[in-house]
Amino acid sequence: MDTRSSDRLALFLDRIQQRQQELTGLLSSPEVTGNPRQYRQLSRELHSLRPLLGRGEEYHRILREIHESEELAQLETDADMKEMAREEVERLDRERDALAEEIRGLLAGDPEGDNRNVFLEIRAGAGGDEDSLFAADLLRMYGRVAERRGWKSEVISATYSGIGGIKEIILYVRGPGAFRQLQFESGVHRVQRVPATEASGRIHTSTITVAVLPEVEDVEVEINPKDIRIDTYSASGPGGQHVNKTESAIRITHFPTGIVVTCQDEKSQHKNKDKAMKVLKARVFEHEMQKQQDQIASNRRSQVGTGERSEKIRTYNFPQSRVTDHRVSGRNFNIEFILDGDIEELIASLLQEHHQQRVDEVMARVLDT
Repeated sequence: MDTRSSDRLALFLDRIQQRQQELTGLLSSPEVTGNPRQYRQLSRELHSLRPLLGRGEEYHRILREIHESEELAQLETDADMKEMAREEVERLDRERDALAEEIRGLLAGDPEGDNRNVFLEIRAGAGGDEDSLFAADLLRMYGRVAERRGWKSEVISATYSGIGGIKEIILYVRGPGAFRQLQFESGVHRVQRVPATEASGRIHTSTITVAVLPEVEDVEVEINPKDIRIDTYSASGPGGQHVNKTESAIRITHFPTGIVVTCQDEKSQHKNKDKAMKVLKARVFEHEMQKQQDQIASNRRSQVGTGERSEKIRTYNFPQSRVTDHRVSGRNFNIEFILDGDIEELIASLLQEHHQQRVDEVMARVLDT
């Protein structure tokens, strides 16, 4: 680690120490203690800083010892003592670099966020039957991903096409590490293949949109009852099957954001309403997070991209039996493995890029304030 990077990290850790003192003072103030939501938010922030505080003290101790050993190496006249001082500097440098890497790992990690359950939404493009068939293929792929990791999944709502495809489906996926593993699936997935209905053997290109929304707690998103409208209607099923004659289906409209959520999978209106509210909170949370991310300078974003759903993130090329993730440069992946849910190698590549991005953004946000 060069001197500039070391000094920058030391300054960052100083700012974390200052923020810890600010939070301690705020949490004891009557204004905050009288506001339960703000108190929980600040308490959560303080809790997230604690692992860094101990490392910060250790990091500064190592820097002081490096400085002392460097001075000794310069001032000492005895050759043996000078050599011992130089060896001590080298040892402390390794210790400093290892601790710096540990600190960067703490900055990159988000145990609470990474382990959230998710709502995974798959929507076929406007290309017709082939789009809906590939949406069904992606649904099977994510089902295999869940099976490999022991996650549970259930359908919140679904709209099917007439040939066994999927126009739109929302899955609720729960299990440890769900958001950590699936967060990079958000975006446009493109497929290139010869449709089964294509007599001339011409390759078609279709697109599917995937969104991955983390489940949020009530304290993180507050939905004002005055800001929503809840409509009920009769549910319908694929091919006329499982049609519910009662008005058990739910549609919730959130006026401030324009977000609309529907749910008809359950026969119970109460259960559909409960599921729809969970999806609504996840979408509102994502909406607010996106507004915050838009304020971050674009030059601090890495190859993982802006996170916008309009981005083409991946191409599934059936004629060449390969998958290209456009955020991972210089390599392709086996299409059979990927569609069978074996995406660990791909996710590992994306996580590496994402962690670097997160570290840079956290440090810049703290040091620029």
